[in-house]
Amino acid sequence: MAQADKPAQTRQLVVTLKRSMIGTPMRHRLVLRGLRLRRPNQSVILPDTAQVRGMIQKVNYLLEVTHQ
Repeated sequence: MAQADKPAQTRQLVVTLKRSMIGTPMRHRLVLRGLRLRRPNQSVILPDTAQVRGMIQKVNYLLEVTHQ
């Protein structure tokens, strides 16, 4: 019963916006907004899911990703 009370260990990613979104396509800007990134050098912690990885893949040229 104690095992069921604990939340599952989920991996997390630290995503940092390394370049400005100026000059990027509007769809890429919307992906960055979905990742909650607004300013250069801003970092967010996101769950390591297929959906998040797909978003990161789309704008990987703007981001730096590390595991937490």
